[in-house]
Amino acid sequence: MSVGLLAVVDDILSAALKAAAKSAGVVIDDAAVTPQYVQGITPARELPVVGKIALGSIVNKFVIIIPIALLLTAFAPQVLPFLLIIGGTYLCFEGAEKVLEWFGLGHGEHRDESDRNENKLVWGAIRTDLILSTEIMLISLSNLTEGLDIWMTLAALAVIALVMTGVVYGAVALLVKLDDIGLRLVRSEDKRVRHAGVRVVRSMPAVFRVISIVGTVAMLWVGGHLVLANLGEVGLHVTTDLLHGVEHLLAPLGGIVVWIGDTIISALAGLVVGLIVVIVVTGIGTVFGKRPSFTEGGESPVGARDSH
Repeated sequence: MSVGLLAVVDDILSAALKAAAKSAGVVIDDAAVTPQYVQGITPARELPVVGKIALGSIVNKFVIIIPIALLLTAFAPQVLPFLLIIGGTYLCFEGAEKVLEWFGLGHGEHRDESDRNENKLVWGAIRTDLILSTEIMLISLSNLTEGLDIWMTLAALAVIALVMTGVVYGAVALLVKLDDIGLRLVRSEDKRVRHAGVRVVRSMPAVFRVISIVGTVAMLWVGGHLVLANLGEVGLHVTTDLLHGVEHLLAPLGGIVVWIGDTIISALAGLVVGLIVVIVVTGIGTVFGKRPSFTEGGESPVGARDSH
């Protein structure tokens, strides 16, 4: 009996590992995007906020994504591309608004750290996680070993959900506390350790600027790819033809160049889609006499960490 159980567990873990490997790119995007929501808040609240977002991610996966994905896969698979287009468009919108803020064209106003609303930050991060987690789980679902029954599939998805959440938010927690680790090293009696701590502390503003840029590009890349790929799934084949054309053109240069080309096209498409949504949202706000705010809970986090 125990041998049979171990065999089942091994099958589940093997299937989960193979399927999860296909979504590694989105996991990296998720880990790059999330720290933006933690920047600029009080250091003592950083890990609690990451914990809240991680809990929200678990709820997203187990309460919303997995049940709906299994039901739609079984009864209405034609709906999935439309949901992914909507999710991708939202990511494009978030990425475009941050690009506008970089150039001083956004509507957000500079605020002190104390003005950043923690609940809004958490909910904003959880909304973004819902979209990224949806893609992670759907990619994993599509790559699970054929022939698994519903319970094996559910168990494999549960393993993927837990592992991916642990990896993403473990990495995020480490990133947001690196400066505190550096400060601890600075207090060491060992001269070399102190120097290492100073280098860590001094590098953190640049690290978080890079993370902010990578996170924004990731939003545009993932969102743009979701829109382009799934428009092809619903009949607008010109978008998938564009991606396939780029891949075919760059294929002789190697897989890495193909990936870079696909990423650039997806990110540019994401920026265009996002800017269109920003214009529409701003226009609607103008009609109703409201000025939309394009920040989650306060100022843009691009430079907030510098004053940490």
